[in-house]
Amino acid sequence: MRLRVVRLASVLLLSMSMAACGDRMELHRGLSEQDANEVLAELSNKHIDAQKRVDKTSVAVLVSAQDISRAVRVLSAVGLPRDSHSSLGDIFRKEGVISSPLEERARYIYALSQELERTLSQIDGVVVARVHVVLPERIAPGEPVQPASAAVFIKHREDFDPDSVVPRIRSMVASSIPGMAGADEKKLSVIFVPAETYQAQPDMVSFGLFVIARDRLEFWQLIALLSAVGLLLFLIGLFALNPGWRQTIVARLKSGKEPLSDPR
Repeated sequence: MRLRVVRLASVLLLSMSMAACGDRMELHRGLSEQDANEVLAELSNKHIDAQKRVDKTSVAVLVSAQDISRAVRVLSAVGLPRDSHSSLGDIFRKEGVISSPLEERARYIYALSQELERTLSQIDGVVVARVHVVLPERIAPGEPVQPASAAVFIKHREDFDPDSVVPRIRSMVASSIPGMAGADEKKLSVIFVPAETYQAQPDMVSFGLFVIARDRLEFWQLIALLSAVGLLLFLIGLFALNPGWRQTIVARLKSGKEPLSDPR
């Protein structure tokens, strides 16, 4: 009988563990180790429980199903996970295929934009960076060459100061694009847009006679379940460890009477 009680307790605990882990959903997958760690750190700062699952070639981040909406809004406000950017080496990889001059030009412009975006994204406070490049080009024979130009779009956090970095951004972009050295504001525009900040709002739910925060609901559900299981195991143990009680209860049930006192 004692062995049966132990087995029953083991099965109940295993079921509770599986139930606690079974409601997690993938928030992001295919992340690098660094991107996954940044996501976990940001979610932890907002008190969102998240886990990291390592696959063969990438990392996935999982959160509770009830936190999925809040986690998406938290990461969107800070631009995580960061966009991946192709390098010049990735775009101009040797593949044995001869490209036309137009294709080579398009690939070069794209690669140049990607390199600049990746550099700008490393500035503290930048959420998203986009760079659009137009290289010098002669529209038709005999026509003057159209000068190079560029447009930079930066979405930033609330604590970011655009005025303190805009001269350096202009200098870096102008120095990186052929034909743009000393370009004025008409040929090199920089636009700053503040990102929407995440406003944490307590999400309250009913739990019996009480109203609690949603992020504490799982904890109190587990406490209630453990309490019920503990009471059940306690009653089973009393019934199993005292044969006299068991025999008396069975006998009185057969005779239609209720047990009134301890037979001892």
